[in-house]
This record gives sequence, structure tokens and C-alpha cells, in this order.
Amino acid sequence: MTDDAAAAPICLARPLPGPDDDPRRGCAATRGADGRPLHAAALRFFWGPMDCGKSTMALQMNHNHARQGRRGLVTTRIDRSLGPQVTTRIGLAHAAIEVTDGLDLRDLVRGAWADGVRVDYLICDEASFYNLEHIEQMADLVDNDDVDVYAFGLATDFRSCLFPAARRLFELADSVARIQVEVLCWCGREGLLNARVIGGRVVREGEQVVIGDTVDTADVRYQVLCRRHYRAGELGPRD
Repeated sequence: MTDDAAAAPICLARPLPGPDDDPRRGCAATRGADGRPLHAAALRFFWGPMDCGKSTMALQMNHNHARQGRRGLVTTRIDRSLGPQVTTRIGLAHAAIEVTDGLDLRDLVRGAWADGVRVDYLICDEASFYNLEHIEQMADLVDNDDVDVYAFGLATDFRSCLFPAARRLFELADSVARIQVEVLCWCGREGLLNARVIGGRVVREGEQVVIGDTVDTADVRYQVLCRRHYRAGELGPRD
């Protein structure tokens, strides 16, 4: 190695550079294997109440990026299917990596790189159920490894309190966007809050995360209500 080559700056943000990349040009001018400029990654959080299409948007985002030649990983935690996949209420599904307490998202990506698999982005569905360490890891992947992270999840729980992970995403994300698919309360007003319903009544105490669904036959179900009817505990007329 020549002295000039040894002194040249080398960008390690993307372990698998494209064939046209010249590390001697320095990080600022380097592009990743997907053609995007390095150091342009972002952490983006998309949120909304139940039934607004968060998982559908996550799968659409993954599809759009893959069509442009980018390569990503899809992760989830406590999907309604109780399996390692992202499922939607309109029938879409995609295999996913289950995020456990012990999973380090940085190790997940870097392990893929070590196996020769390019990772340009992460799709993180049900992000409100991740722990705080996972959110910090998302930020690390963006800032230190130039990986885009797209997180999708609820903002508030059945008590109308922010999930800890959602709060941290609001604090750290480069951009936060409420999903614009309108969800209606039974009264016709905009649905804002996720009520937990057991035995036909709104409950306000219990574990923060309890698996349920929005169908009436579920033992534990969730219903999106406007603020007025959430606070009043009114579920509307029943057939």
C-alpha cells in the first residue's frame, strides 16, 4: 500500500459499496450500493390508531423500495397473527423477523452484511411494542451505518398514554407523520384513541400490552373511539 493510499479517507458506513464507488474520494462523495448518497439515511415514524393501515403502509413501503433495487429487512413484534410475519386486516402478509427483548437490531443488520447480504433499510412494524433499547439501536443504524429505518406503530395505549417506544420515536425521529387513512368512531367523529373492551365494557387498568383484535367475538377486543366517547366509555349501540 502506498503512503497516499494509506492516508486517504475510507468510508465504512456501508460495508458493501457499489462497483463504481471509490473509497479514496472520501465519505462525502461516496454512494452506497443502492445508488443513494451515503449519510442521507433517516429515521421516520408513521403512527396512527388501530385500523388506520399502518401495517399495510409498511408492506407498501417495503414493496416500493424493493422495486427500485434497494434491499431491506422487515421486522415486527407481537403481530396479530402471533407469528413472525406482518399481517394486515385487508389480507396482506409478509414474512418478518420477530423482535425479541434480546435482539439487537444493529447486530441483525451487521450480521447480514457479514453474510454478504446487503441491507439498505429496515421496515419496523408494531414499533410501539419494541423496547427503548431497540429505538436507540434504530438511531444508531441511521447515524453510524447509513441504514434507513421506517417505523410504524401506535402512539397511545388503551389508557390514552404514550407507549414508551413511541415517545422515544417522537423524540428521536427525523420525521414523524400521522397516517392519513381516517378511522371513525361509531358516532361518525374521527377516531383517535384505542379502547380496550372486555365483557362489553371499556377497561382502564391492566397490562399495557394485551393481545386482542377489533372483532366483536374476541375475548379482549379493541375499539377506536373519539375522545368524547373514549372518556365516557360509550361503545355505541349494539345489534
